[in-house]
Amino acid sequence: MIELRHLRTLMALKESGSLAAAAKKRFVTQSALSHQIKELETRINSPIFIRKSKPLSFTQEGIRLVQLAEEILPRVMEIEQVLKRGVPSARQQLTVAIECHSCVRWLMPVMEKFRQKHPGAELNLSSRHLFNAIHALEQEELDLVLTADPTPSHRIAYQHLFDYEMKLVVSKSHPLANNTFVTPADLAGQPLLSYPVPLERLDIYRHFMEPAGVLPGEQKTCDLTMMLLQRIACQEGIAALPSWSVTEAQGLSLTTVRLGQEGMLRPMFGAYHRNATNAALIQSLLSLLNEHRRAA
Repeated sequence: MIELRHLRTLMALKESGSLAAAAKKRFVTQSALSHQIKELETRINSPIFIRKSKPLSFTQEGIRLVQLAEEILPRVMEIEQVLKRGVPSARQQLTVAIECHSCVRWLMPVMEKFRQKHPGAELNLSSRHLFNAIHALEQEELDLVLTADPTPSHRIAYQHLFDYEMKLVVSKSHPLANNTFVTPADLAGQPLLSYPVPLERLDIYRHFMEPAGVLPGEQKTCDLTMMLLQRIACQEGIAALPSWSVTEAQGLSLTTVRLGQEGMLRPMFGAYHRNATNAALIQSLLSLLNEHRRAA
């Protein structure tokens, strides 16, 4: 029997175009995803996609299954939300935390749209759990966390929202400013400007420099994005920021450089309780977030 998990995997394959990216979307290992695909192919006695095709190309059987997924999954989510809205004890309150300083800029207009859509609901943005938001979610102190670093949990569900690119931000007069991309070695010893986050939690260190055995220079921190950008323009150091952060740099002598030849993409997930009684509100906010990022 074809199961919903199979259909969700097919949609992840279609949206991402590769096994590795689909596994990330489904929050499973590539090996587990491959096993699931093989299981489905055994059930229908046919391959789903053409091996080693770039971009990934579906077989006729795979195309029919993708079409089935596109028909069924939205309907399943719709019915789930209708049923959850019907629960008498459903909470009309949503407390959100975000593990990304610069995300607040685009989150605020989304929150305003949410309040217009749900005038009777109470929506709060918490800043108390910057470094332990997932733990606070598990302790039911939060309802929703926006994070790029999902942690496996039986109690918490993770919904992939979108991917975003982290870019190196430097002064236009910096020696690296004219590079098409930089390697980890290029950043060795460079003073690193960041939000007040421990070095080991910074994406540029965890996912770019540390795997290559490269250490930055002195880490300098500040709370506000605009102040961070001004300090980069004054050549106090370099920083890695989501591409949307640089829109605040108007009038500053700054430029961005790709981290690695292929760039460094990071995922954004919405994390919430699997048995949340305010699930309809959570899904509504996540839908608005997706709409906002697509329009951006």
